[in-house]
Amino acid sequence: MSPGSRDAFQELGTLGVEEEFFVVDEEGYPTAGSEDLVYEYEAPPPITGEVDHELFKFVLETRTPKLAGPEAAPEAIREMRSALVEFAAEHGYRIAAAGLHPAAEWRLHEHAEKPRYKAQLDRIQFPQHRNTTAGLHLHVGIDDPEKAVWIANEIRWYLPLFLALSANSPYWDGYDTGLASARAKIFEGLPNTGMPTAFDSYEEFERFERLMLDTGSIGDRGELWFDVRPHSGIGTVEIRIPDAQDRPEHVDAFVEYAHALVMDLAARYEDGESATGFRREFLDENKWRALRYGHDCSFIDFPRDEVVTLGEAVDRECERLGLSKLCDVYEAESGAARQRRIGEEDGAAALREALIL
Repeated sequence: MSPGSRDAFQELGTLGVEEEFFVVDEEGYPTAGSEDLVYEYEAPPPITGEVDHELFKFVLETRTPKLAGPEAAPEAIREMRSALVEFAAEHGYRIAAAGLHPAAEWRLHEHAEKPRYKAQLDRIQFPQHRNTTAGLHLHVGIDDPEKAVWIANEIRWYLPLFLALSANSPYWDGYDTGLASARAKIFEGLPNTGMPTAFDSYEEFERFERLMLDTGSIGDRGELWFDVRPHSGIGTVEIRIPDAQDRPEHVDAFVEYAHALVMDLAARYEDGESATGFRREFLDENKWRALRYGHDCSFIDFPRDEVVTLGEAVDRECERLGLSKLCDVYEAESGAARQRRIGEEDGAAALREALIL
């Protein structure tokens, strides 16, 4: 596959939402069903052609159509979810959502037969064999490639906030990891993941992307799995750090925040604002705090050399960007805390049921 093109960056402010889900059986256990739902049966509108399988046969992904803005997202998200749930039910499956499924033991599940995934498994080995993760990916359209790179650089500072609020994966391989988002740490085991370094220009990013392809380091540009990236195929900045969500209102909030944040950064780029240039080590520290503690985390505010709680950071962002849904997510019980509460109080069966859409 060839690299993308700077010509892909044509539209500012459009949106796309990709959600990864688990295919489960009647009792909520992950089961091999994604290839049936992708290849064997024809999916109905609006998910026709917009459902794809992932690495494991119990994980699949849906993609909304291109949306004009955040106002259209809630209806589109719910229409996609509803159609997927009904389609799965017709063929004996149910759909669940979380960053990791608490009952998924990676050694016991089949990988997809797609050549792309077989090549990844052969090249990456153990980190990919255990990668039972599911995420939420948010695309915001950008009308200029240099602007896209600048925004992707700057948005790294805000990624730990997305992760802390979305943390929804305390269990992996059947046990409590002690993390709020074990998914984030499991996924970091793959190459070309985590917090990227800054790129000075689109030319530099394009050279990196081409070199990775030409040297066989990646099979296609989609294997640059960083927490944020300029998507040179469809002309977006893609935020990839959130855990998958069982509650659609939380997806609404992350979509609204991603769009507002990108539009704010686009305006700052157009005004000639200088790049902040944070070292990745600082950003990694805040990401660690987010994945470890979730809603209970605090961040090091490096420009001010002080610590701020997640609540203070959320309030700052809601006030700065005129948001409310993000504050609602913070005030609600976190995904990780909710899973632990249900698992401890009501048992494993109740927890599996709680993740069903």
